[in-house]
Amino acid sequence: MAKAASLADMLYTKLEEDILSGRIPPGSRLPAQKDIAEQENVSRTVVREAVARLEAQGFAVARQGSGVFVSDAARYRAFQVTKDELSELSDVIKLLEMRLAIETEMAGLAAARRTNEDISAMRDALRRIREAEDPAIAATADSQFHMAIARATRNDYYARFVEFLGVRLVPPSSLYLKYQPERSHDAYTHKVSDEHDAVLDAIVRMDIEKARHAARHHMQESLLRHSELNDLISRDERSAD
Repeated sequence: MAKAASLADMLYTKLEEDILSGRIPPGSRLPAQKDIAEQENVSRTVVREAVARLEAQGFAVARQGSGVFVSDAARYRAFQVTKDELSELSDVIKLLEMRLAIETEMAGLAAARRTNEDISAMRDALRRIREAEDPAIAATADSQFHMAIARATRNDYYARFVEFLGVRLVPPSSLYLKYQPERSHDAYTHKVSDEHDAVLDAIVRMDIEKARHAARHHMQESLLRHSELNDLISRDERSAD
C-alpha cells in the first residue's frame, strides 16, 4: 500500500509538471488511464489515484463519456502553502524570502493610509503576543498583527494574501527555539518584540520610509536567524556522517 501511494505521488508530480510547463496544454485530453499505466509502468490503481488528485486540485476535469481534460485554468490555480510544507527550517526560509518584499511595501502603505482603529488593532495584537504563554497562541496573535497592517493598506489583495496564509505566515517560534539553549529564549522574544514595536511606531507616525525600513529589517533579521540556524544544523549533520 505504501509503495502504491509513493508511485501515485510520483506520477501526480510528473503530470502536474507536464501541465504547468505546457507540455500537456490547457483544454487537451489526458491519455487513457491504461495508456498512462503502460507508459509509466505502473498499475491502473496508481493512475486512478494520481488522476483523481489532479481533479481534486483543479488541474483536470472529467467529462462524462469523453475522458479527462486539462482544466483551462490549470496553470492559474490557487497559490498554496500547506502546513506540512513549513515543517522544516529550509521551508520557512523560502517563505521568509518571499515575505521580505511583500511586508516592506505593505508597511509603507499602512503608514500612509492607517486609521486610529488600525493602530488599536495592531497594539492589541502585540499585547496578546507579549501575554501569551503558549507559542501557538503567540503565533496566532503575531499573524493578527500582520493582518492589521495588511488591512491598514486599504488594499484588499494584501489582506486576502495574509488571511490566506494565516498562522503559516509566522514561522513557529518552537521550530527555531528547539535548537536554542533555554537561556536564549527570553532574548529571542524581546528582540522580536522590539522589531514589532519599531514597525508599529513608524506606522503610528505615518512615516512611510521608516515603516518600510522597520518592516524590512524585521524580515531580514528573521531570515538571518533561521538561515544561520539552518546552516549550523546542516554542518552538524555533515560532521555526524
